[in-house]
Amino acid sequence: MVNMTLAIQDRTHRVMKRHPEVKWTEVARRALEEKARQLEAEKDPWQKYALKMWAEEEGGDAEDIFEF
Repeated sequence: MVNMTLAIQDRTHRVMKRHPEVKWTEVARRALEEKARQLEAEKDPWQKYALKMWAEEEGGDAEDIFEF
């Protein structure tokens, strides 16, 4: 696994500090992974279709959808 450093706005940091119960690293990791999946899905019509179906259902597990 690779480590990554990113900059966030001060107001975002204040909100994050008020919510220590949230695993912010996991939130960021999932957002980055989802964006990477979306970008890859744009290249593959089947994955694009699966992503669309998953978004319409608003839930489900994206990992299950992308394992054809």
